[in-house]
Formats: sequence, structure tokens, C-alpha cells
Amino acid sequence: MAKKENTRTSIDELNESLSSIEQKVENNKNYIYWVCGAIVVIAAIIMGYIYGIRNPGIESAKNEISQADMQLAQGNDSIALVQYKAIAENYSNSASNRANLNAAILLYNDGKYDEAISYINNFDPQGVIIGPAAQSLLGDCYVNTGKYDEALAAYDNAITLSDDNNYYTPLFMVKKATIYREQKNYAAEAEVFQTIKDRYPDFSRNYNFDVDKYLDRANAMAGK
Repeated sequence: MAKKENTRTSIDELNESLSSIEQKVENNKNYIYWVCGAIVVIAAIIMGYIYGIRNPGIESAKNEISQADMQLAQGNDSIALVQYKAIAENYSNSASNRANLNAAILLYNDGKYDEAISYINNFDPQGVIIGPAAQSLLGDCYVNTGKYDEALAAYDNAITLSDDNNYYTPLFMVKKATIYREQKNYAAEAEVFQTIKDRYPDFSRNYNFDVDKYLDRANAMAGK
């Protein structure tokens, strides 16, 4: 039990220390709602008419998720959560997909990690920002439930989906390295930090993150 608490603390401290998209996913939920909303609006402009004809339920889903978004904007998180859950369960379209992610974020913030996992797993990860961020959030949920191997797999998915982006791929790699440290796999931790240093030379400057410090620490613990 004590180890689980320590792991949660390390991940929370990492999230708080990184001024990044990933931090905004977890600590500034308005960002993820705005981005998701923008995607939905763009899709509606391009394909709204077609989907309106082929899927009559999409208009109802759009109206309901707009109401949920309004409740969220007003700070009524618990009401918004109920509404997002209902949309996710009652529809199968872009609105319900976003509802799954929004519900997962709110559940994560409430510390209901297992329930958040179920909603993330029903979310279809799309794009090189939202998809990776959702997988990273999934990894954080697994960390907080002590499922480190599942967390590593989720972070690997986030790394893959982010398509080698210089700005946030290394952020997911740092989380992966943090899990290796919790598992006392210092050689693997060092390898991740070395990859970050070699492949993303601007990362330290962009985020004021001293990669060399963590790389040296991991190498020392690994006996190198």
C-alpha cells in the first residue's frame, strides 16, 4: 500500500513539473475540452449534413453534449459527468466519443481511476494530440491503481500515436522512465532518458527539464 502511495506522488509531481500539453490534459481540463470541441466543430462543418441524414441521433447527441459542456463551463462538474456518461452510453457517434473522454477526465480528477479506465477504453483515439493525451491519461490511471505494466503499454501507445512530435513525444517518454524508476529498472530508465537526449535535443530547453541530471542518476543507480 505504501508503495502505491509513493508511485502516485511521483507521477503527480511529474505532471505538475512539466509545463506541457500533457499537464494541461490533467490539470487544466478546459484545454482538452476546447481542443475536442474544435475538432467536433470542424467535423460538423465538413460532414454535418451527411451525418445528419444518415444518423438522425447525431442532432440529439450534439444538443445533449452542448448542455453538458455548458454545465462544465459553469463549474457543475458532477452534473456534467452524469450527462457525459449518458451520452457515451446512449449514442455511437463523434459526440459520444468525446463524451467518453470528457467523462474519463472528470472521473480521473475525482480519483475514480478504474471507472475512468473503462471510459478511456471506449474512446477512439484520434489525431496526434488528443489520441496520445488520452493514452497518457490512461497510463496515469493505471499508475494510480498500481498496474505498472499496463501503464507502460499505455505510455508506449501515446508515444506511437504522437508520431515523433518534438514537443510532446518526449513528455510521454519521461512518464515511461518514471515508471521504470518505480520498478527499480534503472537501466531501462537510463535508456529512455538517453533516447530523449539523442532524439529530442531541444526538449531540455523547451521545458526547462534537466535530462542530463535524470540520465546521470539512472546510470548511477544502474551501476554504470
